Amino acid sequence: MYAIVETGGKQYRVSKGDRIRVEKIPAEEGEQVELDRILACKNDKGLELGNPYLEGCRVTAKVRRQGRGKKITVFKYKPKKNYRRKQGHRQPFTELVIEDIEYNG
Repeated sequence: MYAIVETGGKQYRVSKGDRIRVEKIPAEEGEQVELDRILACKNDKGLELGNPYLEGCRVTAKVRRQGRGKKITVFKYKPKKNYRRKQGHRQPFTELVIEDIEYNG
């Protein structure tokens, strides 16, 4: 059984026990969160699609950790004009462990 969920403007295919990194969610480590934007759910009866979201499907996950990704360097310059800007960025993320997928439909 798997589900396709949307969070942080991105879509993820998740199964029970999966670990995924999503855009930062305001929750503490160890806290349970419910992903409510489910686009599709595959179970023993077949594939159920939402329009746009699926009703009667719940995906619960536990926050494993909050963190920040690897540093990237943003460098801008204009040739022959002595214009240079160097900036670093670390994107915050939340790591989730999928605990359960329920479908009542």
